[in-house]
Formats: sequence, C-alpha cells, structure tokens
Amino acid sequence: MTNPLLQDWNTPFELAPFDKIKDDDFAPALEEALRAHNAEIEAIASRKDAPDFANTVEALEGAGGALDKVLGAFFTVAGADSNPAREDLQRAFSPKLAAHFSEISSNKALFARIAAVWAQRETLDLSDEQARVLMLTHRSFVRAGAALEGAQEARMKEIKGRLAVLGTSFTQNLLADERSWFMPLSEEDLEGLPEFVIDAARAAGQEKEAEGPVVTLSRSLIVPFLQFSPRRDLREKAFRAWEARGANGGATDNREIAAETLALREERAQLLGYKNFASFKLETEMAKTPGAVRDLLMDVWAPAKARAEADAKVLTGLMQGDGINGDLAPWDWRYYAEKRRAVEHDLDEAALKPYFQLDRMIDAAFGCATRLFGLTFAPLDVPLYHEDCRAWEVTRDGEHVAVFIGDYFARGSKRSGAWCSAMRAQAKHPKVQTPVVINVCNFAKSDPALLSYDDARTLFHEFGHALHQMLSDVTYESVSGTSVARDFVELPSQLYEHWLEVPEVLAEFAVHAKTGEAMPKEMLDKVLGAATFDMGFQTVEYVASALVDLAFHDGPAVADPMAKQAEVLAALGMPAAIRMRHATPQFAHVFAGDGYSSGYYSYMWSEVMDADAFEAFEEAGGAFDAERARALEEHILSSGGSQDAADLYIAFRGRLPGVEALLKGRGLAAA
Repeated sequence: MTNPLLQDWNTPFELAPFDKIKDDDFAPALEEALRAHNAEIEAIASRKDAPDFANTVEALEGAGGALDKVLGAFFTVAGADSNPAREDLQRAFSPKLAAHFSEISSNKALFARIAAVWAQRETLDLSDEQARVLMLTHRSFVRAGAALEGAQEARMKEIKGRLAVLGTSFTQNLLADERSWFMPLSEEDLEGLPEFVIDAARAAGQEKEAEGPVVTLSRSLIVPFLQFSPRRDLREKAFRAWEARGANGGATDNREIAAETLALREERAQLLGYKNFASFKLETEMAKTPGAVRDLLMDVWAPAKARAEADAKVLTGLMQGDGINGDLAPWDWRYYAEKRRAVEHDLDEAALKPYFQLDRMIDAAFGCATRLFGLTFAPLDVPLYHEDCRAWEVTRDGEHVAVFIGDYFARGSKRSGAWCSAMRAQAKHPKVQTPVVINVCNFAKSDPALLSYDDARTLFHEFGHALHQMLSDVTYESVSGTSVARDFVELPSQLYEHWLEVPEVLAEFAVHAKTGEAMPKEMLDKVLGAATFDMGFQTVEYVASALVDLAFHDGPAVADPMAKQAEVLAALGMPAAIRMRHATPQFAHVFAGDGYSSGYYSYMWSEVMDADAFEAFEEAGGAFDAERARALEEHILSSGGSQDAADLYIAFRGRLPGVEALLKGRGLAAA
C-alpha cells in the first residue's frame, strides 16, 4: 500500500507526512478509510452477544481511526492552504461524508444495541466519564434521527447531504470573493498611512502578483487601512467590497444558499419533533432555550447601544471638523475612532504596533502557559503543509504532552478568520494518543511581522483553545479537549486573552522591533487604560450578529434572509454607522456548517464566565496564582466534555456567574 495516508506514520510523534502526501492521494484514501470504518461499524452492529458498554459504546469510540487520519490531514489543508484540486475534493467529500455518518446514525441494529445499553445504565458499573459518554452517544443518535422510520428517515438523509453541500459552497464562495478582489494603491494613495500598513500592502501586492501595493479583503489589512487612510473615497470603496462578500451576484452569491439552509434546518428540527431549529440546537447547550439567549443579549445590547450612540456623536464632530458634512458612515467609524483614541488616550497605533511583534507575542503566550501550567515549548523541524507553518513539541517535567503547530500569515489560499483544530485529539482508548493541535490566523505578513493589539488578542484567544486541547486528560476521544457545549467552548480561549492584559506580561514581551527596548510604562498604562475604548462599537456589531442568527432559527424559516436581517436590525435601532460583524452572506460561523448556527451568542455566554473566572485569579494571588491555575486545569482544561459544563464551572468557581463582571470588563457597567 503506497498511499502515505493509509500507511503507519513513522514520523516524529506520528505527524502526517505532508512532504509525501499529494492531492491525488486523498480520494482513494478516503474510500479505503470509509470502507474500513463501515466494516468496523458492521462488526459492532452484528455482534450476537448481549450489548454492553465495552462491546458497543466503547467499541464505537475505537472505530474510525483510519478515517480520522485522512480527514485530519485533508481538512487542515482544505481550510488553510486550498487550491482548485482541494476545493473540488471538498465539494465531492462533503455529501459523501454526510451520507456515511447518516448511514451510521440510521443503522437500526447498531442503535438497538446502544438503546439496550442505555436502558440498563442504572445497573452498569460505569465510571462518571463512561456514564457521560453513554449518555452523549445515545443522545447524538436520537438527535441524528436514529429513531426515524421510512419516509422520514430517508428525508433526514437527504437533508443532511444537502446541508453538507451547501455549507461547503458557502465557504468556497466566500473564499473566492475574498481572493479575487483587491484594490491597487498608487504612491499617492499611500500618503498618511503608517509604515506597517504600507509594508503589509506591499507584501499583499507581491502575493497577488500586482505591480505595486494593494488592499485586500483580509481583515488584518483592510481594518488598519480603514483606520488610517485619510482618503474617504478609498475607504468607502474598500469597505463596500468587504461588505459585499458573498452578495455580488453570480456564481459566488451566498444569499440563496442561506435561505435554503434555513429551510432545511427547520425541516430537520421538525422531523425530530422540535418546533424550530433554535429549540433543537440549544437543548444541549448551557443556555438550553432561545429565551435565555435573548435575555443575555438584550441585557448587553441596551448599554452597548447607548455607548455607541454617544460615541457616534463625538466621531461625527471630529468628521465635521475635517470639513465633511453629513452623517458618519460605516467607512468613517474606524478612521475617526483612531483619531479620537490618539487624542483621548494619547495612543498612536503606528507607534504602538512595533511593540507587538508576532514572535514575541508567541513567546508571551508560551510564557504564560509555562508559568500557569508548567508547559515548555521546543521548536520542531518537521515537514508541514506550508512553508509559513511552525511546530513545537510541548512537554511538562520532561514528558511529551502535545505537538503545537502555528500557521499565522494571511494568504489567498486560506479562508478568512482564525481557528484552532486538533489534527489528532487526546485519548487513552483504544490506545494512548497525544494531541496534535494547530492554530491558524490571518495576520498581515511583513518583516518583522507586527500585530495590532486586536491581533495579539486573537493569538492569545486561539492559543487558549489550543491549551484546552493539549491539556485534555480523558479516556475517550468523543469528550476530549474542545468537545464540549458550544457556549462553553469559548471559555478557555476568551479567558486566556486576559493574560495579554497583565502588566508584567506586556512589560516582558512587548519590546520594540527595532530598538529591543521594553514598552515604556507610560505607553503600557495607556494601552491598559484604553482596553475598553470603542467597546460600544465592538459590542453592538457582535450582539447584532448574534441576535440576527437567533432570529433566523427561532421561528419559521424565512424565505428572504436579507429582509429578515434588515427587520431585526431595524427593530433593534441599529446605529446607522455600524454594521453587523458578520452580515448574512459572509456569516460563515452560521452557514458554513452547523457549528455556530443558532449559537453565535456563545462567545458572549462564555464571556460571562471568562470575566468571572479571571476575577477568581485576581481575588486570589493574582494572574499567576498557582492554586487557581491548578483548579482551572483540573476542572476545565483537562476535563473536556467528560462532565456537564455547568458542573465543571461550579467545581472551579463554586457558583455560576452573573452578567455583572462582563459589563464591568467591557466598560459598560453603570457608573
């Protein structure tokens, strides 16, 4: 067998041999892996002995190893380094995988065995983790439609297959629009831009093979351009292109995909006996109900909107001071907010950015993990899928813990945003396997690579997810790492962001790219003092997106999502100069798959906990309190989904939190 995806990986830490894998290897490897998985499933389903935890549920946990290897490698490159061949493969794989897993969930003999084990659960001598895995397995089969019969069962399979196709198309359309658009800049157009933006624009021009610098739709380039370009006409042109992603008409338009997706989700939920998709989706989350989600979002919306409206008046005054009459526009907000920040906080992004070198921020994220959890990071020289990627071995007390991979720079082959995934998750059954975890970001490439403060927060955020994966210590992969309730999964990532704000961390790692000098205390104080600057804007654009997502799913499916979006925003009184963080045609969280559908609120639900959790450190011995760090690892980071999320948080903190710490942390609490 010559296909490297199907061989034993005799590589350091059994990493995927990316230097040997070719695109032509993926399709035959997937076929063989699916065949092997089907054989494993059939062997479990057709057993003649009485079903028990070991021969049914535990056996399921151990099945699909070859498939995990193939998909771990494929989806890594499909998301972070796509090309036409990989996009074709993804379009072909999506319905095939949906059909495969649908066949498993509708296997009557297999479900009968699972149901039999579930029925006798009270008499089984199961550990807490085993009892949890049994419950989750039984629940996932029921929610996948295992109890459906006849026409309903057949329709559920059709819906799942079609949703998989639509999710892939949505992602690829968005990538195509982001990849195809760029705005050339003349030397005159560069006037007024700080050097780091010019460097990033020149690097983007080289990547696009343009004759000079360009602005692309990569967030790490377009946002600073909108912040600093004095050319209102160019800001408007760039913003309108950014806003139009997925809604340009033609083959890459996502609006009909969104409408069909919503209709199919509603039908899926109703086949399972739920009144709508939000009720179905939220049943397994901490929030439980659409009402609980709406209550949280509206508790935050009112003070955030009030702050944003007050800020808009100030920014309008600054704009009129430049001789521009009329209303503040969305392409004006960031430019005048930056001007205001420079005045009120004496904080200049161009002067600040050299202190946030990518390499030093990586060192900072690692350094905090060393102090909190005793982890150490050593560079690895191993083949990876792109020359920009880097790898480290993670150890503790000399023992191997994980491999961490960082892929930090924006490029046309990478989908937008930032994410963390496990190419291999931690588990102890059917064999011990250590995690291989990757962080993917889209930072502007320059030499040296400099980050904005928001970029640095993103780096810490994704590394928080990585710690959740790397410190996982469970037996079964299905509850490993980030396999938790969607509105709990962001707790470790958002909590880790707080360590970037710790003064001693910035004092050590925020050093100037040219002089090597530490950030002056005066500037450090200004950075921390401006932590909640423009928080009205940031909160409004996020909460609006979350409320639109909820409205899409908490009721009958809408035929025209764009009209529904407009209706929701009008009812909220959305400030005219602020747009949703993710408008419907770009809302990959919601339409690229089911992950955050009816669940975009989860970042804020988790933020309620992360604000409260960091207070626990501050109330104890400070940000690096050893006892709190041990509790965080024991009750949250190492536990994965082996217990109910609320129980895990209570074990760490002693109680569930209220919204007060969040409002305080965002500077939105009443004075």
